[in-house]
Amino acid sequence: MTEKEGQNSERLIKFEVFGHEYSLYTAAPEEEVAEILQLVRSQFEKLMPSSSRLVSDKIAVLTCLNMAGEMVKLRREVERFKRQANENVTALVKRIESCL
Repeated sequence: MTEKEGQNSERLIKFEVFGHEYSLYTAAPEEEVAEILQLVRSQFEKLMPSSSRLVSDKIAVLTCLNMAGEMVKLRREVERFKRQANENVTALVKRIESCL
């Protein structure tokens, strides 16, 4: 992975996935970029052994679908957590008010 400084604190990131080089501009911290790239590579590798006959664009689409599914699941968990936190705060406020 190589970097070149861009405008607005963005920089050009070049990376390789299964022999194909890609470039994008990002302002994300280096650690975050590395984590994202590792996640993408690991998703590709999960699909590669079982689908070695698939061409890379189909593996890319399957990878996107898997990651989107995980994102939807995480969004639902976050929403559930927020609802539960709000319920807990409301219950605490009521308990405090009843003690006053």
